[in-house]
Amino acid sequence: MKLTIHGAARQVTGSMHLLEVENYKILIDCGLDYERDRHLHTNEDFPFNPADIDVVILTHAHIDHSGNLPTLIRLGYEGQILSTAPTADLTELLLLDSVSIFMNKAHKGRKHSRNRGKQSNSSQPLYLQKHVMDTMERFVTIGFNKPFRLTGDIELTFIPAGHLLGAAAAVLKINDNGEEKTIAFTGDIGRKNYPVLNDPEPLPAVDYLVSEATYGGRYHTKGKTVEEALVETIDQACIKEQGRLIIPAFSIGRTQSLVFALNKIFSSGLLPPVKVFVDSPMAVMATRIFRKYHYLVNGEAQEFYNKKGDEFEFDNLTYVETLKDSRQVSNYFEPCIIISSAGMLEGGRIQDHLFYNIQNYYCTILFIGYCAKGTLGHRLLRGDPIVHIKDRDLAVYATIKQTDVLSAHGDHDDLMANVLSQDKNKLKNVFLVHGETSSMEALAATIEEAGYRATVPEKGVDYIL
Repeated sequence: MKLTIHGAARQVTGSMHLLEVENYKILIDCGLDYERDRHLHTNEDFPFNPADIDVVILTHAHIDHSGNLPTLIRLGYEGQILSTAPTADLTELLLLDSVSIFMNKAHKGRKHSRNRGKQSNSSQPLYLQKHVMDTMERFVTIGFNKPFRLTGDIELTFIPAGHLLGAAAAVLKINDNGEEKTIAFTGDIGRKNYPVLNDPEPLPAVDYLVSEATYGGRYHTKGKTVEEALVETIDQACIKEQGRLIIPAFSIGRTQSLVFALNKIFSSGLLPPVKVFVDSPMAVMATRIFRKYHYLVNGEAQEFYNKKGDEFEFDNLTYVETLKDSRQVSNYFEPCIIISSAGMLEGGRIQDHLFYNIQNYYCTILFIGYCAKGTLGHRLLRGDPIVHIKDRDLAVYATIKQTDVLSAHGDHDDLMANVLSQDKNKLKNVFLVHGETSSMEALAATIEEAGYRATVPEKGVDYIL
């Protein structure tokens, strides 16, 4: 049995792991690598022949795990894609959104080339809507905790991982030349007591663990609930200052958890009513998927639904769908909360709201997620006094805040808990992926201090298991 980490090795994006058992090749995740020093089309350079892959297992829908599937199929992959049902539905939304982003970049690239009098193919879309539809036809969905036999020697089980609706750890039980071996791929590990989502379930004892390390060496703020942190900020920004609060949030997962938290705040009377706009067509579609799989949300959300109704609807909440209505939000001059994507401010309608409010002294911008280096969100968080938005340099007069109470990733302690639940005498190695090198090294050091073996693999190196 051979494991090769082809993506998210000593970096966060582009998750892609190849497991070979005899001549059977399993690809776990096929994410888009969008590190800032990479060109988009390097995603076409697979280190293997896509036609040689026998099956793909997808842990969850986020683009850094699913976003290169259409390229894999466009270049020759002909097999199935195995995932949970919510993951399949959310993946379709995200892949179609990727096509829109590619097309916008291609349009801007062609315009730039014409202005310079040169022709360029560098901005061509990585894939088109047709390729997304071809991809969705390959999905075969499997329920949680229901063993699924890939071959006579290989069995797959999806274990709930929290983090996102439908997210799963993939556990493989393998008969390798008469010897039973087990390996688990965590995907991304969620955190406990997260709004809407269930807690991650413990993994069974395995021989090998491929674990994400996003928050290795980092810890979430303790002592405040999601509601307490939001109440504090909303009270200051919208009640005392009578201003507006803008919250950049990813449309799938983060927005639904935020809306539920706001619903609890206003329905329980913790704050007087404040108008809330969710300005994201994708958030509207994603919320429909959350409703479709309502039986998979956590007990708190289900109890709220039974007692008070839809956790994603409340008085003073408006879902903004059309661009015309989005522009009208800027003309709403009463105190309000605007939730819009994208979370790192690198596109989407959030840029319009920033353009009109970044110089507003009575505006607060609250970041509820990670912002990668080089993004507009990162520049605001580090305190840049002037930022470039929509071809203009604008002074930053708005108040910039950040909270990690809505981070959907488990922190260092959560990652360690996942390792410590394993049998020390059985677990032979923990391979760390999906994190910055410093995060992986910090987590590896703690794992080894606890008496386990940890490896921070190099990209493309084979490990015989």
